[in-house]
Amino acid sequence: MSGVNKAIIVGRLGADPEARTTSGGKAVTQLSVATSDNWMDKDGQRQEKTEWHRVVVWGKQAESCAKYLAKGRQVYVEGRLQTRSWEDQQGQKKYTTEVVANQVVFLSSANESRSQDLSGGNNDFGPEPQFNENEEIPF
Repeated sequence: MSGVNKAIIVGRLGADPEARTTSGGKAVTQLSVATSDNWMDKDGQRQEKTEWHRVVVWGKQAESCAKYLAKGRQVYVEGRLQTRSWEDQQGQKKYTTEVVANQVVFLSSANESRSQDLSGGNNDFGPEPQFNENEEIPF
């Protein structure tokens, strides 16, 4: 019996998509998606925790994401988890886990995300993680 590797995320983009093309000509787009949990603590204070997810999209779907998505847009992502490793400039082994998407559904319109950004809506998920260029997908 084989296992199941499936991830489903519904969240908002914390940055504009980063699109690239492989040396073989295949489109790849990276998304940074924020999901937040809200709860009341024992003192009745509202608490919130945001998780950031690195999402990698390939092919025609990557081209669509790069063309139509922008910071603040809400997306549904379905895919599988993948962990990669590499050595940094100091020879240290580094790891990253990302969602390799097989489906990305645009849940909000471009106008919705723009109006939320302009109105000061709750798109502030806390600081977006900064990804080092060495962490990118090796081509």
